[in-house]
Amino acid sequence: MNKNPMNFHQNNKIWAIIPAAGSGSRFSKTELKQYQLIQNKTVLQHTVERINQLDLAGCVLAVSEQDDFVKTLSFEHATKIHFCLGGRERVNSVLNALIYLSQIASQEDWVLVHDAARPCVDVASLEKLITSAISNNQNAILATPVRDTLKKEKVHAVIEKTVDRHLMWQAQTPQVSRIGILKHAIEEALAANINITDEASALEFIDEAVMLVQGRADNIKITYPEDLVLAKLILESQKESLLY
Repeated sequence: MNKNPMNFHQNNKIWAIIPAAGSGSRFSKTELKQYQLIQNKTVLQHTVERINQLDLAGCVLAVSEQDDFVKTLSFEHATKIHFCLGGRERVNSVLNALIYLSQIASQEDWVLVHDAARPCVDVASLEKLITSAISNNQNAILATPVRDTLKKEKVHAVIEKTVDRHLMWQAQTPQVSRIGILKHAIEEALAANINITDEASALEFIDEAVMLVQGRADNIKITYPEDLVLAKLILESQKESLLY
């Protein structure tokens, strides 16, 4: 694997943020999805290992104050792992991590934000994302074109109309921006009480262009228990085909 896809990015370091303070209530009322085991490693360990395939300056895990388990885990490139306190919502965790990074990194450095429960992102997609962002000097996200027919609900599960899926994309992570730009975008959006579902939505609010970089459909997010089964199958398949 090419550890440094763009020679000209050496002037700017690349960091990662993984918000991992969520309760995961849709997965289980009592178990956290990021700590479910796949191939004798937690989902979070798989996720961190994938992100660390890039030549990162460091990776910040935003975790719950009550999380006593995360620091017992063994991570590859352990010296690059940083911890900060997560927030009430995902966006608060990301902002806390950006504030942490602002103390040790340049505002011009790049930062990837990646879901803790996306352990299947492949290295080629990661490299394509960061290469696209740096070469175009632009915010970017991994996404896939919508394949299925979309229906808009009218009321009580009754269809109002079919939505044209042309130009529709399903957002994934990682999402990449410069530290200063993303921090400013999130602070502005929160101050305006904007519903921030991902980093791109905050950037959109301040009229920052965000590039779509086509990823892969197997970069799934583990949300429900059945997703864990699928993630296990994907990771096994990727290992066999050396996509990781």
